[in-house]
Amino acid sequence: MKTVIKITVAAALLLTAPFSAFAEEFTKGTVKKVDAAAKKVTIIHEELKNLDMPAMTMVFRVKDDAMLAKLKEGANIEFIAERADGKLVVAKVK
Repeated sequence: MKTVIKITVAAALLLTAPFSAFAEEFTKGTVKKVDAAAKKVTIIHEELKNLDMPAMTMVFRVKDDAMLAKLKEGANIEFIAERADGKLVVAKVK
């Protein structure tokens, strides 16, 4: 029984490890426009590998006001985008 549990746990860790590393991949971009009232930002970005999207200019929603305050037009950023409730969202910025 203990062997089955160990194998199950090991398999679960092996299956989730690639996704967690992939999910944290930052993408380079340049802030083109910030719409604070709508909590949206337009970013000219490189390929979004986690969303399988080519490089382009897109509008993203921003999760919170503190993150929105970090985004200035013309700034070069690294960010993580994700899909939340069917919308593209900037999840992290560095």
